[in-house]
Amino acid sequence: MRIECIGGGPGGLYAAILAKKKFPEAQIRVSERNRPDDTFGWGVVFSDETLGAFEEADPESYGAITAAFATWTDIDTWHKDTWTRSTGHGFCGMSRKRLLQILHARCEELGVDLCFETEVDLDSLPEADLIIAADGINSTIREKHADIFKPTLDWRECKFTWLGTTKPLDAFTFIFLPTEHGVFSVHAYPFEQGANTLSTWIVECHQDTWGKAGLEGCSQEETAARMQALFADFLDGHELLVNGSIWRTFPTVRCERWHTGNIVMIGDAAHTAHFSIGSGTKLAMEDAISLISALDTNGMDDIPAALAAYEDEHRVDTLKLQKAAQTSLEWFENVDRHVQLEPLPFLFSLMSRSKRITWENLALRDPDLIDSVREDFWASRDLPLEDGQRAPEPMFAPFNLGPLRLHNRVMVSPMCQYSATDGAPDDWHLVHLGSRSVGGAGLVMCEATSVAPEGRITHGCTGIWNDAQAAGWKRIVDFAHEHSSAAIGLQIGHAGRKGSCSRPWEGDRPLTDDQAWDTIGPTSTPFRKGSPAPKQMQREHMDRLRDQFVAAAVRADDMGFDLLELHMAHGYLLSSFLSKAVNQRSDEYGGNHENRMRLPLEIFDAVRAVWPSSKALLVRVSATDWIQDEGQTIEETVLFARALKERGCDALDLSSAGNVLESVPDYGRMYQTPFAERVRNETGLPTIAVGAILGHDHANTILAAERADIIAFARPHLADPNLTLQAAIHYGHKDTPWPNQYLAVKPR
Repeated sequence: MRIECIGGGPGGLYAAILAKKKFPEAQIRVSERNRPDDTFGWGVVFSDETLGAFEEADPESYGAITAAFATWTDIDTWHKDTWTRSTGHGFCGMSRKRLLQILHARCEELGVDLCFETEVDLDSLPEADLIIAADGINSTIREKHADIFKPTLDWRECKFTWLGTTKPLDAFTFIFLPTEHGVFSVHAYPFEQGANTLSTWIVECHQDTWGKAGLEGCSQEETAARMQALFADFLDGHELLVNGSIWRTFPTVRCERWHTGNIVMIGDAAHTAHFSIGSGTKLAMEDAISLISALDTNGMDDIPAALAAYEDEHRVDTLKLQKAAQTSLEWFENVDRHVQLEPLPFLFSLMSRSKRITWENLALRDPDLIDSVREDFWASRDLPLEDGQRAPEPMFAPFNLGPLRLHNRVMVSPMCQYSATDGAPDDWHLVHLGSRSVGGAGLVMCEATSVAPEGRITHGCTGIWNDAQAAGWKRIVDFAHEHSSAAIGLQIGHAGRKGSCSRPWEGDRPLTDDQAWDTIGPTSTPFRKGSPAPKQMQREHMDRLRDQFVAAAVRADDMGFDLLELHMAHGYLLSSFLSKAVNQRSDEYGGNHENRMRLPLEIFDAVRAVWPSSKALLVRVSATDWIQDEGQTIEETVLFARALKERGCDALDLSSAGNVLESVPDYGRMYQTPFAERVRNETGLPTIAVGAILGHDHANTILAAERADIIAFARPHLADPNLTLQAAIHYGHKDTPWPNQYLAVKPR
């Protein structure tokens, strides 16, 4: 049996080692284009959790690798002339060159054939049973089979250069240095300690900053000199060293497939992970472990089947790591937005950027830091505490939502129940909303409620266009006010072209019988195939819609609601006006973004004029259509937020999608939170985060990093109406208001 490994980086060498151990009779060759001691960059870093798999796979190389480690547990961050430290993390680093030397020696010990300064042409390779493509980001094998692998290369917005330094470090060190050109960030860590101390010193900046600073065309020596001068105060007289240290742009590599026939890609050839989470080498070596394990388990008689099993078994973990790396990468791309934060929330934002570290996780690693973040959160907002009282978690902090004071920052998201009769809420709504109002949340939002009969999504949707409906709502409002400390709000809207449908459990299909009704929209384009075409709105329709919203707002005030939210999200009528994917009008209500905002802002202004200034007024918006520039974008949403803020909006509730079926959301934990963060930190308008926020851990993580001001839970509140009370029990928080009937389980 013959195995050819193309590329002699850590992934390729490790794959050869493990293959030789599992299949000692195999003839294995590693071909590398560079010389044995050639290597780009300086140190590589691993976390403690990575090493167990290495020890199990090959104890001999594990022993040599760990003997060469520099180890540390801390993360130091410089921001706004302040050093902050987090501890308890567990890192180890080593020279990339030393790692390669260890793997070279292990290959030779096992009888792997190492061929350096060798360029490989697949067409001229001797016949092999297995070809492992470990030839890096610029993989020629990937490109040769691009029609099968279907790679995408996402070239990112920052420039970076990988330098070294003799300055000793005892922590993973981040430095954020604002300049007249923009922010320069340093990612630094030790990798050789003792007499020959060496540290990695990666400098990163946005490409716009790089251009303004005149760094284009700099040699590596010029780059080192410029960066040494820039960071002189942090280098303490130590030099910056070069090793292929030119400015680069990071590409995120993704492939639909990693194998074809007897060829399989590993490492950067198949997938990249941004250096900000230090996982490129780790991922390549874990690829090698998974690949050889799959070959061992499935046998070498059917290599294509074994490679398919490898890909199936390893892809999910790889995608998770890539997702974390991408999220971290985007945090650094937008560092200009984050540096406005004060040191402690900035540190927490940095620590939690990839979502792998959360509030609970960090509390285990570094409880003292969490204590400091809690205290800072309350102190920076002038929130009163009794003498000697421990600052509670951020989710329990009161919040002034415009004129409305919430006793905590948890919101029950508006959730359609599709259970009304002629638009009137009934006992179901009383029990549903009443149980959540006594569940500890600071704000309970009632479901999307139509301002007109034709504005409903289904026959089961609630309305507020007549007295019978208003009476049903008053019963619910009165219950919430009598039995809880929660504020209660109403979301009002109009379904537009997404109306006249059956209930979700009845198929969520356009109605076609005599119960259907005509719909309206910015144009006559239906939402989906099979839907009746809506009527394109004219001036008289807009005037009637405005008056319907105003009448609904007046009724909501009369019923005692504390808060009103205008529904401009999810592809419903006002949302469809905002989106260029739907709004193809050629008059003053279509075309550019200013025109597309016009009707939603007219509605807001009309409601603002009648809604009492003593009560809060919010807007829910789809921050993006998830179809890039073809629909609503986050940039347009920021502009919309600024316009709303000027008009007296108290907060923006940020969801996404709903206008077109072609949307491709980037799902994941807290996946919509970056929209809330961007609007909040660019406009100063308070924001509400929603979307795959799964509990109190996520809530505190978002709030502590100042990504939003209020956390909206939908599905978690369906599963547990007492979500906030459960969190109070978990944290031992005694100040959350409890119903008298539940006092037996209140923390004491």
